Amino acid sequence: MDPVIRPGGRRAIRPATRPAVRPLLRAAVAMVCATAALVAAGPADAVDAPRTGTRAEVEVEIPGPEQGGDAGSGHVRVPAAGGPAKTAGRLSEAERAADGEVTKMVDNGSTADRLDVVVIGDGYTAAELAKFHADAEQKWAEVTAVEPYTTYRGLFNVWTVDAVSRDSGVSGDPDPATVRDTALGSYFWCGDIERLLCIDQPKVDAYVAKAPQADLVIVLANSAKYGGAGYNEPSATLGYEGISTASAGHEKSGQVAIHETGHSLGKLADEYFYPGVPDYEKYSGPEPAESNSSALSAERMAAQRAKWHRWLGEESPDGGTVGAYEGGNYFVTGLYRPTDNSLMRVLGKPFNLPGVESMIAGFYQHARIVTPLTPTDRTLRLRHKAKASVPRLAGADGRQPVVRWYLDGRELKRFEGRTEVSVAELWLFDLRTHRLSVTAEDRTPSVRDPKIARTLRSTTAWTVRL
Repeated sequence: MDPVIRPGGRRAIRPATRPAVRPLLRAAVAMVCATAALVAAGPADAVDAPRTGTRAEVEVEIPGPEQGGDAGSGHVRVPAAGGPAKTAGRLSEAERAADGEVTKMVDNGSTADRLDVVVIGDGYTAAELAKFHADAEQKWAEVTAVEPYTTYRGLFNVWTVDAVSRDSGVSGDPDPATVRDTALGSYFWCGDIERLLCIDQPKVDAYVAKAPQADLVIVLANSAKYGGAGYNEPSATLGYEGISTASAGHEKSGQVAIHETGHSLGKLADEYFYPGVPDYEKYSGPEPAESNSSALSAERMAAQRAKWHRWLGEESPDGGTVGAYEGGNYFVTGLYRPTDNSLMRVLGKPFNLPGVESMIAGFYQHARIVTPLTPTDRTLRLRHKAKASVPRLAGADGRQPVVRWYLDGRELKRFEGRTEVSVAELWLFDLRTHRLSVTAEDRTPSVRDPKIARTLRSTTAWTVRL
């Protein structure tokens, strides 16, 4: 698509279209003049990157302007690889030795049972790797200060991968003429948008592949300049849900990254919209797939028991009452959002109640709440113990998962809450083999959808006998 010009000559980009609305929008675009603008990008002039047909492109979300609260300014297609960069210099032997080193910054258990976050820095020289590790710890602290990350931080492992750059800092900081030789090719002014911080995704993937597992990726640029980007398409080869880029040294960049995880982990829609933009005044398509976007009014939602009907009338942590507020998913009318100003619309706000529920659902897509510490592939005898690990929750209410033990399907109530049981305590009186199992269940009041609630429990089992 060629760049489009809004009346008045200002260049603009189209907003991203989530799967539920893309077919309608493609049809709408075909019927309007090629010069119609599709969305305002904020103070920076933004342009939809032309599709050349010769370079792979990806769609990324643009963060809202630094001054103001908007969480995003739409989406643009950018090259997956490339960008301004110096000719890559050769790393010294010492630099090569440090490059690619993997550290488990937060260890909450097995990669198979935890949501694994991989943090990679760009624009850090070998001498600055200690700074990168400090920046990674600080940025993760910012993420886990926001619910539901706060309560569920025990479900996460965090890995850092050292990427050694020849130059300190990244391209585009402080101006478009600044070009640096960095490991991941990060650059501001992506698509001519100053705050859009893009990366060379194949280079990022080469470092992600060094970590044992990646469910979510965060790239920190060694910069204090405001910026970021959301690469929210799952990786077909490495399995991660998306990449969030952020400036390590800017106080708002953590909020940008958390907003992007609302898309990648929570599968949430953007709740902002575009007044005065042709073709986005009114939505008239099918019901969107995202849990926080609906074509139903509050009355119709309640009557049909659809979308966030279970939360209607409840006070939400982002302020106000859950209802159906018109405007969202880029459209001014015809679509509704659950609250007026959640993090999916405004930086610095928390997720609303339906958003929290969707984020928890996303966490449990990658994390199990019980992990066997005693191997399950052998029969346990009298001298053995069955041990399991259940992550502790860190919510203000002190609530913890409910842990229950069963022998051949019969609950052993005396063991409730324990994470280890001796076979001798089972009082076995025959030579038959038996099945000992433990189930952990998260009964959080933040989840009301029964389908999601069923994913918040897991079981592990052993074969036991005298």
